[in-house]
Amino acid sequence: MEIKICGITNMEDAVMAFAYGADALGFIFYEKSPRYVSPETAMSIIQNLPDEISKVGVFVNHDIHAVRQIYEFCGLDLIQLHGDESPDYCREFSQSILIKAISPRNEEDLGIVNQYNVKAVIVDARESGLYGGTGKKSNWELAAKLKEMHLLVLSGGLNAGNILQGIRTVSPHAVDVNSGVELSPGKKDPKKVQSMIETVHAAGIKSNTKIFTRRKHAPVTAR
Repeated sequence: MEIKICGITNMEDAVMAFAYGADALGFIFYEKSPRYVSPETAMSIIQNLPDEISKVGVFVNHDIHAVRQIYEFCGLDLIQLHGDESPDYCREFSQSILIKAISPRNEEDLGIVNQYNVKAVIVDARESGLYGGTGKKSNWELAAKLKEMHLLVLSGGLNAGNILQGIRTVSPHAVDVNSGVELSPGKKDPKKVQSMIETVHAAGIKSNTKIFTRRKHAPVTAR
């Protein structure tokens, strides 16, 4: 099973997460996030990372042109849309590089996901005015149902105490961890990162379908 460590803000954490076996790193370009990283800083980190690890840019209600610019400037592999982006917004990007975050409240919300032309969906928890990174557990029951419809990344309050239960309940294709492996917002705890990655790998759930496996840099636009 693949694991993404999100909220990377510095080179030390990026290298450490890769060394412990992370499949992907997430860079948050939402300026209101305590884990915000500038495109310039992200680019300086990314250009010094091995090709094997996937670099994911996290955006929240950004201007489409800005997303395209940052994608190219930083040398990202995937775009994760974590805001209120519409299906039409998503169609502006190549499906092969797009992950859409959702926070389903009921089964009716699951049907809406079919309108999105994306590579995968990430189920996260959301609080009023906050887009991810809340430390709150997402709805695992709805996530498990969504997994039957789409490639699924499980996120939302995952930590050492609940990661195995989340994996067993949902059987996602990948997991995304942020606050659960931090010393403070934007600074990772090496011991927690190592333990989390080892726990995920030891769970023994294998899938031939990969979400974060890096491929040749894909075009950003669908047109």
